[in-house]
Amino acid sequence: MKALFDNLTTEQADTCGLVLSSSGIAYRVKKGDTGWEIWVEEENLTIALNSIKQYFRENTDTDHPALVDAEGTGYQKTYSGVWAAAVLVLCHLIFLTGKDHPELIRAYGASADLILKGEFFRTITALMLHADGVHLAGNVVGIAVLGTAVGSNMGWGVGWLMILSAGIIGNFANAILIQSGHISIGASTAIFGAVGILSAHQFVNKIRLPKGRMRAWLPLAGGLALLGFLGSGKHTDITAHLFGFLAGSILGLVYALHFNRKTSIAGQKYCAGIFWAVLLLAWVTGFSQG
Repeated sequence: MKALFDNLTTEQADTCGLVLSSSGIAYRVKKGDTGWEIWVEEENLTIALNSIKQYFRENTDTDHPALVDAEGTGYQKTYSGVWAAAVLVLCHLIFLTGKDHPELIRAYGASADLILKGEFFRTITALMLHADGVHLAGNVVGIAVLGTAVGSNMGWGVGWLMILSAGIIGNFANAILIQSGHISIGASTAIFGAVGILSAHQFVNKIRLPKGRMRAWLPLAGGLALLGFLGSGKHTDITAHLFGFLAGSILGLVYALHFNRKTSIAGQKYCAGIFWAVLLLAWVTGFSQG
């Protein structure tokens, strides 16, 4: 078990205990040298912290305990989304100096027909191609903001592997639906995957709170509203965006329900390694077939 709070007064310990009990989270109260301590199982650390934070946000007149800097309560803030945006810009500049742009799209875009014929690398390479500067700019902003948010919640390795997975699944599902005569490009499928990941993660965290069940649907509703507002404009691939959002939502639910704890540095590095290996393999495969 790990300490969630320490140095609590008797009243604070009783309040925290009631919140955890009503959320179905097992805990122990111990008497420390300078006050009471609340301990929970390591796998419940994040959920317990979110439950108590939510309670004190809604009851501002209640004496708020100080948080323990417990290992595992969260991740260091990351700005990996900004780096990912820079990579997209760099790729766009490199591609502009290479092959003719329409030829690049035909060679590496998410062609439904060719994906179903076994060219699965296209579900990945298409995420890094953009039609023009306007298309690129929108996705750069989206990946910088939402990618950073996912990385800060799930970690810089796990988070980006989830975003990439949502993009791949979204493009593949779109190919199955459309079958042939369609090609799409752009990081927006993965970006809406990030929206789904964040929405589902917040949904699970809120629905476990004593007073959060009605509010739990707000993140999912907000994600769907964002999908409708940004993902269905002229010249956008709405079905790819929808499948990316759905894939991200499923991944976010699985993470929140079964892996909602801090991943070790080694685990983050392992996931980041898979992320880069998949990207590299996709482009190597694409170049070898181009």
